[in-house]
Amino acid sequence: MAVVLQANKREDLTKSKTKEVRLAGGVPAVIYGYNVQPKTVAVDSIELLKTVRDEGKNAIISLKVDGETFQVMLHEYQIDPLKDELVHADFYVVNMSEEMDVEVPLVLEGEARGVKEGGVLQQPLYELGVRAKPNDIPEQITVDISELEVGDSILVSDLKDGKNYEILEDEATTIVTILVPDKEPVEETE
Repeated sequence: MAVVLQANKREDLTKSKTKEVRLAGGVPAVIYGYNVQPKTVAVDSIELLKTVRDEGKNAIISLKVDGETFQVMLHEYQIDPLKDELVHADFYVVNMSEEMDVEVPLVLEGEARGVKEGGVLQQPLYELGVRAKPNDIPEQITVDISELEVGDSILVSDLKDGKNYEILEDEATTIVTILVPDKEPVEETE
């Protein structure tokens, strides 16, 4: 169920040609990884951003280059901080039968009872390390917090390992907790 992205091979790696690629709406990129010699390519900037937004950063992408198809993940990317534009991307070719370690976003679901009663929600962990085969990597891990009272917390050990992935974080790591609110000093009025 990989999403398909088209890429064009780049032979001329001069600065001027790279600038032309960017001006035409492309992003210079490199493909490397499992059983592949590194290849320089260019992908459409908007299509790449749409793919990452819609599928998540751990999505498997079928990258088509001159008739060849590579099963890749977006490994790294660089953004120009002044122009806020994508300037380079690294695609890692994955072995679909081998497990890999990735970071998966944690999403809190529901409104905790403790927050309704005045407690303060604190979430020290926003991503969870998991080990899974590329097709089994979850897009996100959802944690239901609606039953939490003031003073309650959810640890990594409280999560049930998924059918297809193993959680790598320490079991004693706190994901979310509801803290007792600080008492505000009462000002005396005369």
